Amino acid sequence: MIFRTVEQVRRIFLIIAGFTLLVIGVAMLLTPAPGLPVILLGLGMLAAEFVWARRLMELIKRESGRVVDRFAAVTKSMTVGEKEESKE
Repeated sequence: MIFRTVEQVRRIFLIIAGFTLLVIGVAMLLTPAPGLPVILLGLGMLAAEFVWARRLMELIKRESGRVVDRFAAVTKSMTVGEKEESKE
């Protein structure tokens, strides 16, 4: 197995490293360790080469933004409710 270009070596390294981080991240979910950032890092590396990983990353970004907006709205309504209660 002889690699003809530096580009081929880079692609192979990205693919191996991405899948390795993905598997380690999934294993870390079962232990008290931060598995989600490792999974996202692995998906980010794989997104450079695979369309499915790129689509999954876009879905995660979109849904996490939606969750953050929802959390901010709930938090804001809770603080507004506390201010109204303290005025009474």
